[in-house]
Amino acid sequence: MNNEWDFNLEEELHEECGVFGMYDFDGCDVSSTIYYGLFALQHRGQESCGIAVSETEGPKGKVNAHKGMGLCNEVFTPEILENLRGNIGVGHVRYSTAGSSTRENAQPLVLNYLKGTLAMAHNGNLVNAPELRRELEYNGAIFQTTIDSEVIAYHIARERVKAATVEAAVANAMKKIQGAYSLVIMSPRKMIGVRDPYGFKPLCIGKRDNAYILVSESCALDTIGAEFVRDVRPGEIVTITKEGIVSDTSLCPEDKSKEARCIFEYIYFARPDSVFDGVSVYHSRVWAGRALALDSPVEADLVVGVPESGNAAALGYSLQSGIPYGTAFVKNSYVGRTFIKPKQSNRESSVRIKLNVLREAVMGRRVIMIDDSIVRGTTSALIVNMLREAGAKEVHVRISSPPFLHPCYFGTDIPNEEQLIAHNRTIEEIRKVLGADSLSYLKLERLNEMAEGLPICNACFSGNYPIEPPKEDIRGEHSE
Repeated sequence: MNNEWDFNLEEELHEECGVFGMYDFDGCDVSSTIYYGLFALQHRGQESCGIAVSETEGPKGKVNAHKGMGLCNEVFTPEILENLRGNIGVGHVRYSTAGSSTRENAQPLVLNYLKGTLAMAHNGNLVNAPELRRELEYNGAIFQTTIDSEVIAYHIARERVKAATVEAAVANAMKKIQGAYSLVIMSPRKMIGVRDPYGFKPLCIGKRDNAYILVSESCALDTIGAEFVRDVRPGEIVTITKEGIVSDTSLCPEDKSKEARCIFEYIYFARPDSVFDGVSVYHSRVWAGRALALDSPVEADLVVGVPESGNAAALGYSLQSGIPYGTAFVKNSYVGRTFIKPKQSNRESSVRIKLNVLREAVMGRRVIMIDDSIVRGTTSALIVNMLREAGAKEVHVRISSPPFLHPCYFGTDIPNEEQLIAHNRTIEEIRKVLGADSLSYLKLERLNEMAEGLPICNACFSGNYPIEPPKEDIRGEHSE
């Protein structure tokens, strides 16, 4: 049965990107701080990155930018950062879906237009990007990229021609775009943060000395020694100037049940030391493990997590069940983005190079293996087999999310339904494919508890999309 799976397919899911903006009112350079902030967000995007900066007291509209393919430490050198002088700036780390991994699509986008200059970083996906793009093209727009972020930038620029302020132009553009977006926008004298009315993607405000920060995850604030101020509300436009912070909540949903945070931020994407909308990611993952132990108990000798995102859930399972928590895997920290995958005939070694099993820990033991999700099943099957080869007596797999059944249109590269192992398979059939002694997933109804009652989007598990999904597959061609 394993033969039907292409062992060259990427098993891990990817978040689309992370954004970071900073405005220092004292006039200090921000590029090096943005760099370290992006470093803390590297898990959100590992294919390209960029920084754009400007002087608020300098020539209006002069933006200095650098971006490229690769990790932060590959794209930026001390010399490059030294030349990026400015006291206001935006940064971006990106992961693209197949077919759009090019330098042209790297961000931030810098746009020169009638009213001046904008630099913008975007996290998310628009569901109506193709229609908006075609409309702009019919009106003479020439696109430099294949990402929907450029569609957003164009609409803001068009609205700015007739609006009194940049933030008013952003509000008008928000009435046209549909989907998931957290934006950080730099204009010559302002920094603007925007979160879509559903709140799909996270965005928060931080402060350090006399500087304000807008960033995807709160963990990046800790990295640069900044204090967390608050989250940007779903639908809110935050404008930061020397006069302070101005908030426009006119597009925030009156009915909070209409909000739809991506539950996969809590399950997998975010770093465990981040907090979104008052909910600790680490606490959510530990709680998911506890729920698995309550709903899917099994007799065993050891609970282990598949690093890194399975570890907190494994701890939760152990705490709830009383079964000892242990380490079964040693992870090679030096396998990065540029890792050259072996040929198909030697697919196993790509997993073995990343992970190795501690034989002493699992030999002769009944092992509960906790992971955050199963996509195609190839990696999970190989890890189960590695545990057995190391002498595990039994391998019981527990997954701290429900089965993936549907694609995502809001910024997660979940493949088509036909490529998902749970598509048209029972739990028992999946168990056989994995070669596990037992298999259980987190129950769908547990997800709301995992987010402590916050309204969430769980469409990839349930098929209940908060926005009507596009009739054409937008993923890959117009994505960010």
